[in-house]
Amino acid sequence: MKLFIVESPGKVKKIQSFLGPSYRVMASVGHVRDLPDKEMGLEPPDFVPQYEATKRGKEVLGKLRTAVKEAEEVYLATDPDREGEAIAWHIEDALKLKGAKRVTYTEITEPAVKAALKSSRSINRHLVAAQEGRRVLDRLVGYMVSPVLSRQTGSKLSAGRVQSPAVRLVVERERAIRDFRVTVHYGVSLVFEAMEHISEGWQATWLPKEGWLKEGEEYVLDKTLAEQVAQIRNVLVRNYDEKEAKSAPPAPFITSTLQQAASTALKFSPKKSMELAQALYEGGHISYMRTDSPNLSDEAIAAIRSWAGERDFPLPAAPRTWHSKAGAQEAHEAIRPTHFEVEQAGESADEKALYRLIRLRAIASQLDEAVYAVRTLILEGDAGGRQAIFEAKGRTLVEPGWKALVAKDETEEDEEEQDNQVPKLEAGQQTQAQDAKILTQKTRPPARYTEASLIRELEKKGIGRPSTYAAILENITSTHKYLQLEKRNLVPTETGEQVVDALNGAFGFIDFGFTCEMESLLDEIAEGKGMYQPLIAGAYKQFDAEIKAYIATTSPKCPACGQPLRHMVRPDSKEKKGFNFWGCSGYPECPVTFADANGVPGERQDTKAKPEASGFQCPECGKDLVRRTGTSKNGKPYDFFGCTGFRQGCKASFNPKEDGTPDFDKKKHE
Repeated sequence: MKLFIVESPGKVKKIQSFLGPSYRVMASVGHVRDLPDKEMGLEPPDFVPQYEATKRGKEVLGKLRTAVKEAEEVYLATDPDREGEAIAWHIEDALKLKGAKRVTYTEITEPAVKAALKSSRSINRHLVAAQEGRRVLDRLVGYMVSPVLSRQTGSKLSAGRVQSPAVRLVVERERAIRDFRVTVHYGVSLVFEAMEHISEGWQATWLPKEGWLKEGEEYVLDKTLAEQVAQIRNVLVRNYDEKEAKSAPPAPFITSTLQQAASTALKFSPKKSMELAQALYEGGHISYMRTDSPNLSDEAIAAIRSWAGERDFPLPAAPRTWHSKAGAQEAHEAIRPTHFEVEQAGESADEKALYRLIRLRAIASQLDEAVYAVRTLILEGDAGGRQAIFEAKGRTLVEPGWKALVAKDETEEDEEEQDNQVPKLEAGQQTQAQDAKILTQKTRPPARYTEASLIRELEKKGIGRPSTYAAILENITSTHKYLQLEKRNLVPTETGEQVVDALNGAFGFIDFGFTCEMESLLDEIAEGKGMYQPLIAGAYKQFDAEIKAYIATTSPKCPACGQPLRHMVRPDSKEKKGFNFWGCSGYPECPVTFADANGVPGERQDTKAKPEASGFQCPECGKDLVRRTGTSKNGKPYDFFGCTGFRQGCKASFNPKEDGTPDFDKKKHE
């Protein structure tokens, strides 16, 4: 028996049917190991991650271990990306496999899976190191910065290497909207009667920048000027231009553009889009949905051209290709159907809608350009002795090309077609307007981010990678609630603004360039051009220095020694005594403490009388013993000798003898 390990249980049945009874197909159900839950799991200087099996991973590894004992060969067929490569390595390492073969394919079809078996390889350790680097960088930010942030602010805040810059984008956009001041300005539109084939008439718009605005002015603020221009009826054609404009089809979907288009056209969240795409992939309907390469394989292009040719769709002379964006990880092709002739696929209505979007986009990408006839008229008229210039511009679709299949580029939320039909007039010709309209206009604040436009901006700035966008949005909206959706617009919460304000100017990872640079360095590791340890060590050193500076600048100073006071608080347990106070960072040399008073140091707590040294020394560590007497919280009296080195780890304590000396022969409570 040969063991074939995939990532998702949804693939097992289909792949088992391809491979037959000589194979056993099992699923890892995602990651089987991770860094520990309650500690960072790595230490300088080497930063070697200490992995442990997840709760689900223990059970999965147990089943796989049993299956491995019965297998003559083991194939690791997890997803064809860095995450999948890392999962394959974790399985190999945890099960101590020898000679396991790595198998990758980008579509779940019988030919693709069997071809992958024939071209198996060993695990790519460079890809594993890159994924490990990303995971560890995220862990450093979470475990080093988040506790300090919470302690210094007194609020439970979480910092994220990628999530924090994403929140910052939305916060800054919201503040720009709040600070925006509306400017009322005026324009003029001349209305002309119908002529030629233009049944509803046509319009020309005043260009006030041509002689009516002073240097530095953007708008006409004086309505009387617009009223003056609106008196014009007779105009002269200064220039007429007619040219051909072509519109190329959009590229096939990559992960980010699929999320954007599904959000715009189908109103799906990025998380839902990826879940639906995963189901379509596992059902064998589409190619792998985590990719940032916009190009199709030669086989896919041939299939599209054959399909389009049979149906008389217009095709360009040569297949169409696209340039990938900087930093793209082109391990596999764009998202496409596995069979272009299949018009409908998927179990649910939502799956079918997403499949249709993917299919039409992929086919349209290889069709001919749409061709428009674009007409532009420049007109001039006299307004009380001042020349006013007007422009009339419009376009007419002459050859639909790819738009015969896809009527609209569904990644654009505000596509505006110019439907102003302009007549053909000769330069020097006189014409007369039928009417004029004064346009009262207002400047608009920048638009709020939607999920689609935020993904587009993250991609533009190189923040994160396409496979992480859905998780980023889920994290900052649902998990931490730093952002919320209002009529499909992203709006920051008070906590979201608080975390951005706390990080801005103090930590480099909140800057957009830092995250982009880290992604480039991780790419170099994946390509074998960079190394894991120097990258992590450099980031650790930077975070450590920034944390110390942040504490110094945000903390009140100790009145005894001048060092920063630290807010010792566990935010989810403020009601518990001992977990919400201020202490000196110079402890134990400076033991000054204060009660917390709504996030600032209150009454000093360390001034109560200290027990005097007893004159006896601890037999275990040599430090002084003090005699402690009093009444405990539950009302019971106590009397014992305790070591003054207890804060350094010495827990020695002794009962007193009748003569008032410590009983060294028997420890207290022993």
